[in-house]
Amino acid sequence: MKLNLDSDDDLPVFRQVVRALQQKILSGELQPGARMPAETALASANGIHRSSVREAIRSLEQQGLLYREAGKRKLFVSRPNTEELSRRLVTPMVMNGVTFEEIWEAIRALDPVAAEAAAQRRDTDDLKALEDNIARTKVAINDPDELVKLDIEFHEMIALAANNRVIQSLRLPISDLFYPSFQTVMTSLNAGERLLTAHEKILQAIKWGDAAEAKEWMIKHLNDFRKGYELASLDITGPAVFPASVSNSPSSGGKVENL
Repeated sequence: MKLNLDSDDDLPVFRQVVRALQQKILSGELQPGARMPAETALASANGIHRSSVREAIRSLEQQGLLYREAGKRKLFVSRPNTEELSRRLVTPMVMNGVTFEEIWEAIRALDPVAAEAAAQRRDTDDLKALEDNIARTKVAINDPDELVKLDIEFHEMIALAANNRVIQSLRLPISDLFYPSFQTVMTSLNAGERLLTAHEKILQAIKWGDAAEAKEWMIKHLNDFRKGYELASLDITGPAVFPASVSNSPSSGGKVENL
């Protein structure tokens, strides 16, 4: 496989290899599932050291563009796992000291739009899943820990019903940082009934196909959460908390449809 490399380019050779292979993959010249040549073959075909090819391949594997089958050396083109790549943003956001207020502003920008889109695009399966979530929320009304899990599920179900892969991807790292603080609020305040009422109103609007109402109730719901955060005497300008663990979404089986 011949790559478009330039000996006069100031970019290190392995980065040129990364760029050239990215272009082939993103252009569709190399399709997901296609087998890649061996490192030695790539190096020989392009007159470069094998070490440069090895570093390039390692970089592309980290990006999710190449993969090896377990226990084997054969290399294949892959489609990046959107969930995995999105959640890599959690660590740098925490290390850069993003605040809960920033996280809340981001989720408030995304979730009302998701609710609006869900009202226009939801199908029967989406409605059944949301109705089941509401039923389980009623049962768990006095269990703060279970309510947090069900609220996470409810919002992720709406993102799925919105049928917008960009919203789904952007929500993942933000949601992972948003909910540790939510756990604190639900434990400190008796907010189960207010949460349930908001969820029922949002579902009703989605079921009726009323996009404006769904968006409005989602905004009320998120504004209410901010008030609860302040009532719990928590510092909204404080740094976001790194989640103890990033669990798979109960609603999507830990998967987000790839872009």
